[in-house]
Amino acid sequence: MSEGPLFAGPAIRRLRKKEGLTQAAMAARLSISSSYLNLIERNQRPLSARVVFQVVDQFDFDPRNLREDESIGGVDGLARRFADERFAEFGIDRDELTEFLASAPQVAAAFARLYDTAGRSVDEGSDPMAQSRVEVERWRNHFADLDEKAEELADEMRLSRSDIGLGLTERLREKHQLAIRILPREVMPDALRRLDLHARQLQLSEMLSPASRNFQVALQIAQLEQQEEISGIASGAQFTDEAARKLFERHLLGYFAAALLMPYSRFLRACEATNYDLPVLRRRFGVSFEQLAHRLTTLQRVGQRGLPFFMARIDRAGQFSKRFAGASGSTLLESDASCPLWVANSAFERPGELCCQTVLAQGVDAGPDHWFTIARTVEGSGSSGEARFVIILGLESKLAGDLAQARGQNLSAEDAQRIGMGCARCHRPSCRQRSLPPRGAQLRFDPIVRGVTPFRFGER
Repeated sequence: MSEGPLFAGPAIRRLRKKEGLTQAAMAARLSISSSYLNLIERNQRPLSARVVFQVVDQFDFDPRNLREDESIGGVDGLARRFADERFAEFGIDRDELTEFLASAPQVAAAFARLYDTAGRSVDEGSDPMAQSRVEVERWRNHFADLDEKAEELADEMRLSRSDIGLGLTERLREKHQLAIRILPREVMPDALRRLDLHARQLQLSEMLSPASRNFQVALQIAQLEQQEEISGIASGAQFTDEAARKLFERHLLGYFAAALLMPYSRFLRACEATNYDLPVLRRRFGVSFEQLAHRLTTLQRVGQRGLPFFMARIDRAGQFSKRFAGASGSTLLESDASCPLWVANSAFERPGELCCQTVLAQGVDAGPDHWFTIARTVEGSGSSGEARFVIILGLESKLAGDLAQARGQNLSAEDAQRIGMGCARCHRPSCRQRSLPPRGAQLRFDPIVRGVTPFRFGER
């Protein structure tokens, strides 16, 4: 059961009607007053633990059904869907979404399902990466069972930061009779990892960094030992494309590998002890910046939550190749392009540096819009500088005050850089960096005055 008060009025009302009971009759079954039940059904009172127990005991009811909002990612999940530009003209804010989900969770769930399966464009609906990402976000990128299994395995293997590579190697050798062999680039020109069962070898490219090498070994362990668990999670998703299911499984394998290298409880303690100092955490756990950024979006264990980061990866053209909102509630990533004024793009000019920027995201109607962001370049695995990307982490500015990387940074909204969700979705009228007019805006032309931007436009 999730943390916080449990408001489940619509679920209780549907159960009562299904059983054919009046409020008085159901109240008697639950040993509460009719007036109290009335308040519960109207979401004016939360369910106490005793009432939940009575509901389960009296009606053979699955308590997971009381948390209907979790199946669509809660208010954050709705916010991501309503951030679609097709809903922009309605100006739906977060308070309205909260009220919608509280008063009509089944209607909200029906909308979410329709949006996920048929409400998107034909191109996106047939895009396996988009389908996989929808499923990741439905889970808010937190897979509790995988975290627990990875933590148990890390304890069993007695992994520590000093000999994590040795521990992973020993696991392959002792449990799976596999040796690790590092091969020259000319032997593996187009591969990072290859499993040779005939030779009983896990073959790795010499181009992998130590952190990437450990991650690839952890991935192989995940494939060998957790494939059944991961396939079971993936089978619960309603993918229309086999490639989408495979991509989702690949994400889960990577999730388990990261959880093995950064076991949940130990990693969260280190985050809190260091104020999420990113360079320290990288060294302590022997991971890359990208691996660390991924892990920071997953810390949502009930009773043991970390800060709600979002994470993305972009290329030099500003295209997103990875986007994980996690529990951040961010809709800033719901676009095909990133804003050129965001530090995510200028970080390419400062390779290897942590580039910080406080931003105020305009045009993000359904979620938080004031963020502290950290960007850093990374090289593609095994590319030796041939491929470069930028990883960006974001946290609501109101939560960022104690971050190690936020010391000395101005977090105020007044001084924040205004950014949009790419030119086609940004309606800031005076941005000199604008390349395209916003979609849906009425263009205006003045034969007398030429403005500082190439496009003038009115309201949507």
